[in-house]
Amino acid sequence: MLSSVLIVAAGRGHRLGGEIPKQFLPIGGASSLRRSVEAFLALASIDLLRVVIHPDDQLLCEQALAGIDDRRLLAPVHGGSTRAQSVRRGLESFAETGTGKILIHDAARPFIPATVIEAVLEALDETEGAFAALPVVDALWSAEGNQAIAPVSREGLWRAQTPQGFHFDRILEAHRGHAGEAHDDVAVARTAGMAVRIVEGSEANFKITTAEDLDRAQAELLRLGQGSARPD
Repeated sequence: MLSSVLIVAAGRGHRLGGEIPKQFLPIGGASSLRRSVEAFLALASIDLLRVVIHPDDQLLCEQALAGIDDRRLLAPVHGGSTRAQSVRRGLESFAETGTGKILIHDAARPFIPATVIEAVLEALDETEGAFAALPVVDALWSAEGNQAIAPVSREGLWRAQTPQGFHFDRILEAHRGHAGEAHDDVAVARTAGMAVRIVEGSEANFKITTAEDLDRAQAELLRLGQGSARPD
């Protein structure tokens, strides 16, 4: 039974400004997409990996992944107009590979620790789905506009991350039967009645969305001893 990875890189991600989607922007000399791909390929437990991209980003993807010589890295596939459509197309591309477990990961989370990847994979030995998450520790308030109304209990609340892992046949069936968009793949799985377990995530596994996140990424590279004194 193979363990495969689908990295979702089909979003336009222009919130940072400029014309290049955020997953292809350089961080210390390598894009977020490349760092995500290399994090998974560093593990012997991963058998296959594929990236799903926007049709307009073929050249950007080729440039981002140039020089990676690993037979497990498959040719990218093109996504759809929504994340859910892109994931489904990516999953369909694994249908004849013998994949038993599939991990779905956002390309904009470049610092995924190996321990988190392995924890999600191991959880799939006992459950249909599992994903990385962190408990909510900040105080929560409901509001109207900028006016605080009432506190909200944080008990039982988690901040979802990726990878989100599943038994392949079940999540493919769930996506085939899902109409419309979804918050993430756990939402698709739960709608289909799948049991999904939470495993401990990592603060390092943050998602790059804003310019401030790029600064945080540079700081993370410095912490890891891989960065320069100034961002690229």
